Amino acid sequence: MRRSIEMCVMAGLCMAMTACGSLRAPEERAERSAIPDSGTRPPPSEIIQDRQESPVAQDLPYAPLPPGGQRENLTCFSGNEDRHARIGAELVNGEVTYFAYYSKWRPRTCSLDAGRDDAVNQWIDGGAYSTVVLSDRKGELRIERNGDVYRFAFLDVDRSRYCGMPGKINGSLVVTRGKNSCVVEGVMDGHGEIAVR
Repeated sequence: MRRSIEMCVMAGLCMAMTACGSLRAPEERAERSAIPDSGTRPPPSEIIQDRQESPVAQDLPYAPLPPGGQRENLTCFSGNEDRHARIGAELVNGEVTYFAYYSKWRPRTCSLDAGRDDAVNQWIDGGAYSTVVLSDRKGELRIERNGDVYRFAFLDVDRSRYCGMPGKINGSLVVTRGKNSCVVEGVMDGHGEIAVR
């Protein structure tokens, strides 16, 4: 009985947080509507379907925009409903300021995100790439930019922490401006064997 009450309270809290998060001041709504869409969002049916489970389908958080700065969102998707990977990235003046990765191999899911302004991940910039050291040193991502192409390379990311499964995530996911599909290499390797057990 106590567990049922706790679950109801948690569900109510989640719904309240979701509702509060969707309320925006008129100025913020106007600012967001003025941001040009990069044209790389997944089809609306995918956004609605995954809105409750994927941080990528949610609006990306917005860091303060520097004077004269330009903000852009890139998103991409690869796969089908039961087995896919996706990523969303916020760019300011072409530099990644936030990203959210999500993958699913039914019934298992992985989810991780990091922003330059968060207190738990360390960002180190070096020319045309940035290295993100994840919290508690649970792996790294190297974000490389080559023109309109952004490559997110996963380096020994702790699958237990971000997916609830043993092992490490290695590989890459490539996002290109103007395309809504990703090139995925290796990031889901080993995920399927665990999912079908």
